[in-house]
Amino acid sequence: MRRLPIYFLIDVSESMIGEPIEQIQNGIRSIIQELRSDPYALETVFVSLIAFAGKAKSLTTMTELYSFYPPQLPIGGGTSLGKALHYLMDDMDMNIQKTTSEIKGDWKPIVFLFTDGTPTDKPESAFARWNNKYRKHCSLVAISIGDNVNMQLLGTITDDVLRLNDTTKEAFKSFFKWITASIKASSVSVSEIYDDKLTLPPVDGINLEKVDTNKNIAVDENFAVMLGKCQNTNRHYLMKYAKRLRPFDGMEQFNATDFKLVGAYTIDEKSYAELSDEAKSSRHINTLELVGQPTCPCCGNQFAFVVCQCGNIFCVGDNTRNRCPWCNQGGELVAGDERGMDVNRTRG
Repeated sequence: MRRLPIYFLIDVSESMIGEPIEQIQNGIRSIIQELRSDPYALETVFVSLIAFAGKAKSLTTMTELYSFYPPQLPIGGGTSLGKALHYLMDDMDMNIQKTTSEIKGDWKPIVFLFTDGTPTDKPESAFARWNNKYRKHCSLVAISIGDNVNMQLLGTITDDVLRLNDTTKEAFKSFFKWITASIKASSVSVSEIYDDKLTLPPVDGINLEKVDTNKNIAVDENFAVMLGKCQNTNRHYLMKYAKRLRPFDGMEQFNATDFKLVGAYTIDEKSYAELSDEAKSSRHINTLELVGQPTCPCCGNQFAFVVCQCGNIFCVGDNTRNRCPWCNQGGELVAGDERGMDVNRTRG
């Protein structure tokens, strides 16, 4: 039997935490459920899921559709697209059956890449390897979740670059139906006419657009994500803030920029460490740019964003004296400087 390999290459960096990662988790589940009702897909489709942040990791190896169960998506630090692409290519070398004089190999693999950010590594060598040896033999569909992605960069590795403009629940549902339709059409094509050329369905009626990567597209950082540690449980958590533009008071023709709280989230520390780049972020943000004070998602302490003299963030509750879980230094909580203070951001 000739397999139709489907790869999901999913960005699980810190900026994906919250609604985006939850919607992708639900979306993968819905794709699998619907494909299982399609006889052509059941006959041909095999699925693999690779997560990447600062590092890449297979969450499921290439598995036939009826045996595939979507894993829980983790979170990691960084957006190393180069490492992810190298990992994908290495996996293809090991697991994709090539056609020989004796046997017909697998159909051309289809890769759905999901990302919401710009690479934090240097992906040039991976891009060159992909373009030289793999691009002609694979179909890569790169999807930007929001507009914080360098579209021209993605355009150097695929002609199929799309942007999901709306990240509401309904928009994600329509988007994943579109992906399901793409896979169904490909499974019919390889089964009926023995053609593995990918033809994507139209994007009319959903908030998904094909991007012209030859145009100049401004790239900006839409999120600020900080890592904290719970004083009571010693568990780590992430606090996510979204960029917004608002008019200056009394000077409405000008816009000010700040970051509004989206939420605070617990993380699986083992998978976070496994998927995070060892390199520390050198990026900072001033606390005056941040709007909103989260509560601790681990223990419920009222203030999750308290900065120790060691530079790390932890939570405090009603106690007048507290101890930083990072450096073990104890002391009383005092008000911050009116000029704010710079805190470390994750690599996102």
